Amino acid sequence: MAKIIKNGFFPLLLFVLLSSWKEKDEWTSLLDEKLTNWEMYLSFSHTPDYQGKPPRDKNGALIEPIGYNTNAKKVFSMIQENGQPVLKISGEIYGSVFTKQSYENYHLKLKVKWGDKKYEPRTNKLKDSGILYHSIGESGVDYWRAWKLSQEFQIMEGHMGDYWSIANSAIDIKAYLSEGVMSSVACTTQPFLPFGRETSQGGYCMRSENHESPAGEWTELELLCYQDKSVHLVNSQVVMVLQNSRYVENGKDVPLTKGQIQLQSEAAEVYFKDVQIKPLKSLPSAYAVLFTAK
Repeated sequence: MAKIIKNGFFPLLLFVLLSSWKEKDEWTSLLDEKLTNWEMYLSFSHTPDYQGKPPRDKNGALIEPIGYNTNAKKVFSMIQENGQPVLKISGEIYGSVFTKQSYENYHLKLKVKWGDKKYEPRTNKLKDSGILYHSIGESGVDYWRAWKLSQEFQIMEGHMGDYWSIANSAIDIKAYLSEGVMSSVACTTQPFLPFGRETSQGGYCMRSENHESPAGEWTELELLCYQDKSVHLVNSQVVMVLQNSRYVENGKDVPLTKGQIQLQSEAAEVYFKDVQIKPLKSLPSAYAVLFTAK
């Protein structure tokens, strides 16, 4: 990969792919039986006592992550449901599938449903996954050493649409202030507050309301990204409004407005289908007004 980047071929190819995608104005499916549009990364098997440091074996030697495009324990697999391709993520090892292509200014939609299994270190916690957008750089740069620098659209039981900062990302969210042990809660009537690296609010904000489908049913999630802005929707309901997407490097803010899309493997069995994307030439008026309304 280093040689490809050095020779300038990879950036040129990425530009051509991104340009050709932008010319389309319809929905494009990102799922097929061979996961043609995706690559994968797996970290290592986490234990309940994990504290953010790379694990070591009994002799004290560092345990290396599984790495790219090695589908250990078949964490990622494609199955069929009513003739449609469905991505099954077992969750047994932390990691993700991530798009080969980078995207900016787009509308992403997909359907998600929980399986039955959970794994360490979350066997006694809520089922968890996520959509990580504007993903850049190498995988494994976060606390869990599993994902790329990115913004997270949380997928969790009862918490569809929450926000998490991944690595050194940051963003502003219309939300209530946090207080004591309470988390900040998104609300379209509130002012924008900063979240993420080097902010007073920390890296987490709760969605405004719970719109997840009943257990065993599919929940439709939508993510709209335009310039530095994004909107999280759950079953057609806006649950979070975000802007000024960025990451912090050497104390300075750097815009973060495009990148790959990751779907997380995070200790819970989860299914994805109808993963579709289309470009946006502007933010639809129904959502644009959310950034101006007080």
